[in-house]
Amino acid sequence: MPPPVALYIHVPFCISICPYCDFVVYAGREARGERSRLTAFLAALHVELDLRADLLATQSAGQPRPPLRSVYLGGGTPSLLSAPQVADLLDHVARRYGMAADAEVTIEVNPGPADRGDLRGYRAAGVGRVSIGVQSLQASELRTLGRRHSAADVAATVDLARAAAFDSVSIDLLYDIPGQTLETWSATLHMALGLAVDHVSAYALALDDPAAEGLTGILGDHRPVRAGARAWRDRVRPGQDEDRAAEMYELASDRLEGAGLAGYELSNWALAGHESRHNLVYWQREPYAGLGPGAHAFDGAGRRTWTAASLADYLSVLTPAHRVAASLPVGGVELIDDSAAVAEAAILGLRLRQGIPVELARHPGVSAGLAWGMSHGLLEPVLTRVRLTPRGRLLADEVFARLLPAGATASYREAAA
Repeated sequence: MPPPVALYIHVPFCISICPYCDFVVYAGREARGERSRLTAFLAALHVELDLRADLLATQSAGQPRPPLRSVYLGGGTPSLLSAPQVADLLDHVARRYGMAADAEVTIEVNPGPADRGDLRGYRAAGVGRVSIGVQSLQASELRTLGRRHSAADVAATVDLARAAAFDSVSIDLLYDIPGQTLETWSATLHMALGLAVDHVSAYALALDDPAAEGLTGILGDHRPVRAGARAWRDRVRPGQDEDRAAEMYELASDRLEGAGLAGYELSNWALAGHESRHNLVYWQREPYAGLGPGAHAFDGAGRRTWTAASLADYLSVLTPAHRVAASLPVGGVELIDDSAAVAEAAILGLRLRQGIPVELARHPGVSAGLAWGMSHGLLEPVLTRVRLTPRGRLLADEVFARLLPAGATASYREAAA
């Protein structure tokens, strides 16, 4: 298998769990205090890192491997880790996988003072990019989402990141929040631009059910939604509106582009040179590795794997008692056939502003769907490529649905995540 060019590390802990969150997260006493499992998790994570590096070395049959181009610490709240813990982890990654001298290293942080972590220490440990989970800059919307920070906390976190001399500072925002209006979304965008960050991600709030989609269970990569969170979703879902969400997306695109942040991907805008190199690996279907509960890996061709979400199972096999040999945690595998691979390449490529090569657009597996998009003004040819039009970016899912071969929905869902 081709060696990975990127590594994702999932840190599955938060001080509290937001009711809309579908990520693999453990909170409360498991995240901090005397009964925290964070230290035990880190011990297991280092074991997994070694086991997967050993497996990769065996698969490469001693051939030299290129160093990683990116490492991404996501979660959860990786900023619950101390700076020495992050430094130790990155040093271990460099020793076992290799890291390019200019590798992009990202850490996600929450902006609240209790969980933003030691930004100056992370920078000294080798992290160059920080991604701040803002979601909204309106107090009422933050309360609706169950977030624990304020707009002032966000500004303070950005200031601290700048003082620590990070190469890139990014923020995440949500729209189509129940109770949100075009006016409050406009105010959030205005305040976000006032922060003068390098990168903005903006996503429509999704209130899905992982269990209904078959993503939970022993081998699942998601945890079941808690009863309280399920009740919250049922209560607020009627407050969402697709047409209003489309207006919010257009407003965000216009404002961000007007401020010099180019929309290089459907949900991502950046100043030149500050695009997420790690996420580009996903969208360009390059091989990547994953560590931690719920983490995914991809061989760049036709094999996708993931680790099950259970933290208890993860700890028990990687740090077993009674001197039993450690083993890799259980998970799932998805084999992607040629037709699904072509569809994924087209869908992920079209998410990017540059679009896809004409040669791919002419492939029999996707040409009919792309012709439909062309006829409806959702796609346009640009020199030797095909890309979404501004209207097509609003209706991208309509195009993507027509590119999928029968039975390939799960493949697309994972590839686009």
